[in-house]
Amino acid sequence: MNDRGASAAEVFDALADRYEEAFGEVPAQREALDWLAARLPRGARVLDVGSGTGRPTAEALTAAGCAVTGIDVSAEMVSLARGRVPQARFEQADVRTYEPGGADFDAVCSFFPLLMMDQPEVAAALERMASWVRPGGYLVLATVPGDIRGLDIEFMGHRVTVSSLSTEDHLARLAAQGLEVLHHRTELFQPAGGLAEPEEHLFCYARRPVPAPPVGPAA
Repeated sequence: MNDRGASAAEVFDALADRYEEAFGEVPAQREALDWLAARLPRGARVLDVGSGTGRPTAEALTAAGCAVTGIDVSAEMVSLARGRVPQARFEQADVRTYEPGGADFDAVCSFFPLLMMDQPEVAAALERMASWVRPGGYLVLATVPGDIRGLDIEFMGHRVTVSSLSTEDHLARLAAQGLEVLHHRTELFQPAGGLAEPEEHLFCYARRPVPAPPVGPAA
C-alpha cells in the first residue's frame, strides 16, 4: 500500500496494539485526566474524540464515574476499546461529520486525533468540539503543535501526511468559540520502546463559562 495520503483509519487499523505500546503512558495525559476527573460529577457525560484502544482516557474517566462515549475512525481501535473498557460506549465515527445529538457534553477530550487532517479541517474540528461543550463544561486537548500543512513524515513504519496549527492559533480559536483557556503548556515526549520519534506536545485545558443570570428590574 502507498501510505502517501493514507487515511487515519487505514493507519490505525494497522497499528492497533502497537500504538498503545508506544503512546499508552504519556505522563502529561494522565495528569490532564486526573485534573478533569477531579472537576466532574459522577455521571458526567464525556466525549472522547479519537478514543483509540480506550486507554487511558475512557478507562480513567469511567473509573471516575463518568458516562463516556468514545469515537474513532479506526474499526480495529473501536473493537479493541469495546473489549478493554466495556463500561464505555464506542462508535466508529469521524469528528468531521459526527453528530452527537441530545444535550451537550460535560467534557470533551481530544488527545492527538486531528493530526492526519488538512489544516482547515483541523481548525473546523476544533470549532466543532468546542461547540459540544455545555456551559460549565471542559475541553481538554493535546496535539503536536506547529503551523504545518501537508507534511509527509514516517510514523511507526507508515508514511503519513500531517497538518497542525500553532499553539497561538489553537488558543485563539478556542477563545473565539467562547472557551476560557485555564492552562496550557508544551513539552517534549519520547514514545516508549523507540517505536516513534520524540515529539513536542501541547496540552490545553479550557472551560465554557456559565452565563451570568439576567439582572431583574430595579425594585
